[in-house]
Amino acid sequence: MSYIVIWEFQVRPEKEVEFERVYGPNGEWAQLFRRAAGYIRTDLLRDREVWGRYLVLDHWDCVAHYDAFRAAHSTEYSELDQRCEAITLREVRIGNFSDLP
Repeated sequence: MSYIVIWEFQVRPEKEVEFERVYGPNGEWAQLFRRAAGYIRTDLLRDREVWGRYLVLDHWDCVAHYDAFRAAHSTEYSELDQRCEAITLREVRIGNFSDLP
């Protein structure tokens, strides 16, 4: 059973390309996550009806690996998160989910 962290973003109008590059499956966030055990993948979804709205789904094999990653890489996580604030208007953590067997 995997652990999925889901985020919703409203991206600044002129920053969509940069957002997709940074938050996509091979972006800077995914590269940071790949340093940790248990990271599976990142999915980036663009809303087809609301311009500039995206969902990001970060897949981990379990909550323990995610928590260990956050503890071990808290400084890098915070620095990247702070830098990314310039490309978004709003960021909401939708929640933490587990897939069903």
